[in-house]
Amino acid sequence: MFKKLMGCVRDVKTHTLLTPLLMIGEVGLECTLPLITAKLINAIEAGADMAVILHYGWILVLMAMGSMSCGILAGWFAASAGAGFARNLRHDLFAKVQSFSFANIDKFSTASLVTRLTTDVTNVQMAFMMIIRVAVRSPLMLVFAVLMSVHMGGPVALVFLLVIPILAFGLIFIAKKAMPMFKRVFKKYDNLNNSVQENVKGMRVVKSFVREGYEKLKFGKASEDVRNDFTKVEKLLAINNPLMLLAMYICMILIPLLSAKTIISSGGLEMQVGDLASMITYAMQILMSLMMLSMIFVMLTISAEAARRVVEVLDTEPTLKNPEAGTLELPDGEEIKVPVTEVADGSIDFEDVSFKYNPEAQAYALADVDLHIKSGQTVGILGGTGSSKTTLIQLISRLYDVSEGSVKVGGVDVRDYDMEALRNQVAVVLQKNILFSGTVKENLRWGNPDATDEEMIEACKQAQAHDFIVAHPDGYDRFIEQGGANVSGGQKQRLCIARALLKKPKILILDDSTSAVDTQTDALIRKAFREELPDITKLIIAQRVASVQDADLILVMDNGRIAAQGTHEELLKTSEIYREVFESQTKGGKDDG
Repeated sequence: MFKKLMGCVRDVKTHTLLTPLLMIGEVGLECTLPLITAKLINAIEAGADMAVILHYGWILVLMAMGSMSCGILAGWFAASAGAGFARNLRHDLFAKVQSFSFANIDKFSTASLVTRLTTDVTNVQMAFMMIIRVAVRSPLMLVFAVLMSVHMGGPVALVFLLVIPILAFGLIFIAKKAMPMFKRVFKKYDNLNNSVQENVKGMRVVKSFVREGYEKLKFGKASEDVRNDFTKVEKLLAINNPLMLLAMYICMILIPLLSAKTIISSGGLEMQVGDLASMITYAMQILMSLMMLSMIFVMLTISAEAARRVVEVLDTEPTLKNPEAGTLELPDGEEIKVPVTEVADGSIDFEDVSFKYNPEAQAYALADVDLHIKSGQTVGILGGTGSSKTTLIQLISRLYDVSEGSVKVGGVDVRDYDMEALRNQVAVVLQKNILFSGTVKENLRWGNPDATDEEMIEACKQAQAHDFIVAHPDGYDRFIEQGGANVSGGQKQRLCIARALLKKPKILILDDSTSAVDTQTDALIRKAFREELPDITKLIIAQRVASVQDADLILVMDNGRIAAQGTHEELLKTSEIYREVFESQTKGGKDDG
């Protein structure tokens, strides 16, 4: 875990290394100051002249200024290193999430990934800054101060051997109890973020059903769960302070007592007054170091679970990967290099395909699918809710891998393609496609960043979007709100279709993406596809028979299987499911006469 996180230091490596070096300088000077102070006090007690006093005084001033300079520079470098480390860590996390398949996303959940990218990274950043600065300073200060106190106080320094075991036992006890609690807390953070995400995303539904009170109660419960667990953890961590105070009071009582006894009994031969003053200073340095170590311990206890969650994401391998470089022999004897970077045509073949989302699931979402679509064909897909229509088309662009069988595009198994090359040739328009904040042009250019104005206009005409775009005073420079909030559902769908067409794909998939447009516009879109895009393979998932009845091939899905396939006329004769749907939509159903 540590090695994985340290890989994010990268461009701030210099600042990361300079910080502890400066800390060493600061601690060395601070621990030498009491020694010089003791010499100054002893010199004054011995009646030294002003020259000696000024000599020690200037040394103290220079050492103090040097210590302060080291501390300031270390703080600056630590802040710079911490910010750079967090930036790199977030970048690596986001890049990893971008490489995830849908199966990976399903494993973590969106709310959990957001928490890991924000709260968890912030905790790890704070721990990192503390490690390179305070976690270097405190142990060094502790070691140097103990060594100096042994040098100056001799047996008196044995007091620290009494204090340190007490603290060590307490910290170990706290650690064992606190870590399981933090694991629970961070999981409940995920639930809290999920509650906020659902509420904000579904705000229109919440307000239309007047469910604000219910949502407040749900959020309040999630927030209360976090508060309760954090309260328990904080109560446990609060034991740390009494332990520290106990150690401080033991030292404050025993060190002056034993030092004074040593000075009196030895007549100042073993210890002098200046040494006593320095011993008290060293005692305070040691106790402050122990206090800082306890703070570090608390911070590391909190951040350890955060770091584990972050590394869990970084260590997760995407379930979908490009094939390793090599050669592949096709059934006709031809050899091709893999990964394949060119899609020959828009033909699609499902060969005995079965699929389930979870390998451990007993039932298949798709079962025994055998389907062959020629390049340039228009294929309609009908079926009830839960019949796996969307699951079928997700396998074409390899959003999931099949459990059994194979899916081929252009005669090549989709698992042998470079995924970017494959998905660039398979454009998918969903029923609930997303528009981003920006102009119409900026949204359209998601399909093709280099698209010209003429290409955008042509795509929008084919998608029947051009007329409503130019009807607005700003035309193609009209600003679209986040999520397309300032355009209607039908307008949003048509813009998404135009965006997909700009990719110039070999396969175009419309997943119920004309559900929000009227029947006349739907017919015009299909007409444009038929007349102007004859070479593109078009798969149209629809609820209306009218949207697919002109297709070259119509599939009827039922319970994860292809129940029937054929043209409109063929299915009216052979498929009871298709005939019932058609009659219910055109004649009001059999019972209506």
